[in-house]
Amino acid sequence: QVQLVESGGGLVQAGGSLRLSCAASGRAFSTYTMGWFRQAPGKEREFVTAIRWNINTYYADSVKGRFTISRDNAKNTVYLQMNSLKLEDTAVYYCAADASGDRSIFTPAAYDYWGQGTQVTVSS
Repeated sequence: QVQLVESGGGLVQAGGSLRLSCAASGRAFSTYTMGWFRQAPGKEREFVTAIRWNINTYYADSVKGRFTISRDNAKNTVYLQMNSLKLEDTAVYYCAADASGDRSIFTPAAYDYWGQGTQVTVSS
């Protein structure tokens, strides 16, 4: 069983930045595909970004150029640097792990483990 613990959420003004962290348990972290999803009130959970074991990264069009995903395998941690935040980025952000490492990155069902979520609120 893999446990994921997110941190770093909070309240920020539009145009500001936040960095989310997701710490994972387990010894196979370096082989996992790690993803970030978000869910706003009344909306479905949506893909934000993902990083594979080979450091290939993928982004939703809505965050491309503003968000950056990275991983530190020595610390079993994945990061989400969020810059130029917009009101529409307000959501609960979830970290997820695909233990197989090779499923579709865009689909929540492809991920085996999820964190509890961290709230990001962008104010005007």
